[in-house]
Amino acid sequence: MPTPAPLHSATRPRPVDVSAVPEPAAIAEATLEGFNRHYALFRDCASAAKSHFEAGNWLAIAHTSQDRIDFYDRRVAETVATLEHEFGCDRIDEARWEAVKRHYIGLLIDHKQPECAETFFNSVSCKILHRTYFHNRCLFVRPAMSTEHIDADPPSYRSYYPRQNGLRQALIDVVLDFRLERRFADFRRDLRNLLRALRSRFPRPFVLEANHQLQVLSSLFFRNRTAYIVGRVINGFNVHPFVVPIKHDASGRLYVDALLMDAEQIALLFSANRAYFLVDMEVPSAYVTFLRSMVPVRTEAELYIVSVCVQGDPRQDRAVEGDDAGQGQGEVSAGEASRPRRPHGGHARVFRRCVSARTLHA
Repeated sequence: MPTPAPLHSATRPRPVDVSAVPEPAAIAEATLEGFNRHYALFRDCASAAKSHFEAGNWLAIAHTSQDRIDFYDRRVAETVATLEHEFGCDRIDEARWEAVKRHYIGLLIDHKQPECAETFFNSVSCKILHRTYFHNRCLFVRPAMSTEHIDADPPSYRSYYPRQNGLRQALIDVVLDFRLERRFADFRRDLRNLLRALRSRFPRPFVLEANHQLQVLSSLFFRNRTAYIVGRVINGFNVHPFVVPIKHDASGRLYVDALLMDAEQIALLFSANRAYFLVDMEVPSAYVTFLRSMVPVRTEAELYIVSVCVQGDPRQDRAVEGDDAGQGQGEVSAGEASRPRRPHGGHARVFRRCVSARTLHA
């Protein structure tokens, strides 16, 4: 009589007794350390982009952009390997992993990128637990931390007030505050062109409200051979987005290429179908909120993808959409999560946790 097959194969060990598994707090700290390493490298790439742009080193920018795409998957794999080899998490049971999640939530208090850290935890969880269905208690299906009031140092955007020193001086300050090392070919000419374009957009008489100001994101957006100044004009209840591309001329000096204020052009610039930006930002949620006010036709998921490049295998990150999803067993299947959905209402934040760049391009 043939010997019956074991319930647990050699590649899928039986879960060990929970008392033999290290404290969930240590596992949670190791997982967050993996994410912090990922985001530190991400910011290093974005910081290097400014130096490469100033030096005109386009090949280095291209390599940096390509390398950054793989960072997420690499850090997830490294973290999973650490948890399995040092903590034996390949044999952890669901109850203990739920405790790990609770400790992980505590570590996200005062964290600057909690929403991205939650996505990272989901990716690691799906590698560790080796399941087709995942209980909601083991994953971040809905955000555990609010991202609405996270302070950044320095602030995520700077404000300039044309009512005080005039529009011309405000535009000069906007450009100078980015501290670009390379000289402009003819900055006075560029300034005249910007003033002319703005005045044609807002013909006189243009009434300046008490809150009239220019708000500009503190970091440049780098893509290929262009650096973009991203901001908005506030006047009363009206918000007018603008983007200023800066390029190199044939002699290697800088010049302002255009002033984009058309909503469709700006929305196309931040489309997930285009290349990713390199942006150094401490609080990504603040940047995404700012961009959403400029291009409301773009979802939070798209803006996270093009700016933060939160990416992973769409078969790994599972989440539900809708209040009644996952009722009964409270589980989410891989098939449900792998189908991209357009977020609506309050589910946009759930959507960005489960949809990767590959899913959107599929």
